[in-house]
Amino acid sequence: MRATTIHAPGDIRFEEVPDPTIEQPTDAVVKVVAGCICGSDLWPYRGHNDIDAGATIGHECVGVVEEVGADVKDFRPGDFVIVPFCHSDNTCPHCLAGVQSACQNGGFTASGQGEYARVTQADGSLVKTDGMPDASMIPSLLTLSDVFPTGWHAAVSAGVRPGGTAVVIGDGAVGLFGVLAASQLGAERVIAMSRHADRQAIARTFGATDVVAERGKEGGERIAELTGGVGADAVLECVGTDEAMKTAFAVARPGSTVGFVGVPHGVELPVRRMFQKNVGLAGGVAPVRRYLPDLLERVLSNAVDPGIVFDLTLPMSESPEGYRAMDERRATKVLLQP
Repeated sequence: MRATTIHAPGDIRFEEVPDPTIEQPTDAVVKVVAGCICGSDLWPYRGHNDIDAGATIGHECVGVVEEVGADVKDFRPGDFVIVPFCHSDNTCPHCLAGVQSACQNGGFTASGQGEYARVTQADGSLVKTDGMPDASMIPSLLTLSDVFPTGWHAAVSAGVRPGGTAVVIGDGAVGLFGVLAASQLGAERVIAMSRHADRQAIARTFGATDVVAERGKEGGERIAELTGGVGADAVLECVGTDEAMKTAFAVARPGSTVGFVGVPHGVELPVRRMFQKNVGLAGGVAPVRRYLPDLLERVLSNAVDPGIVFDLTLPMSESPEGYRAMDERRATKVLLQP
């Protein structure tokens, strides 16, 4: 098959690689209908993560089941499915506790920006729709593979509650979905920290009541002003840098929680401030399968329109340009079609 591969920082290619195959009886192989580039894919692209030269890249996709292993009972070839980026059997003790991202038998999608992807725990991971969806629904369904549930996880971890105030740090796709999640969970005030006009517009569409363009100390002062000096009831940290984490704790009111889903890079926690202000930290890798049934229903009922986050669609063969566009902030999130 053809798939996107990474060879070195800035070196993304679309080339021939071996087809994924059924390796375990719980596996499925999915023919990708749509994939996309995640903000976390930019970490290795920018040289901040180790790279296995020539490895496929891409963990978000939806598609049609091509083949299943002997133990797969709930899916068959031809089913249209949403593929959570983190696979889970949905039966181990961690899955049953709602932490499917830490499944004892889990795995991860490794070629979501290719023609086919292997799913290691098909029955526990995949969620199918009632037949082949209309093409117009594909972008919204694709967000359910990772980025929408990840933003949702940030909001749940932060303890967003009806009537409260939530601050979302980060205006990438995950941050924008944090805004949507906070709004859907009933926050009365949702403050999006963003300094890009196109992303501010999406944030407002998703439910942001206020936008703060300032960063660092100035951003914290602006949020203090908006909250009457109290701070936020819930803070969603959707970046993963030390600066973002420091801002998160600076704007959190005493007794609140910071929900973090940004992949940490160089983060040092302000433990003394956390202790003195009783501010907690929760979150991590999103247990996508836990949230999928609820979020899928919201999408299918048109309660939300998450697909608008994709502002650039390219053929998968042009994935290198997609990476450049996101790296240069010419695109918020890039959808790729085989």
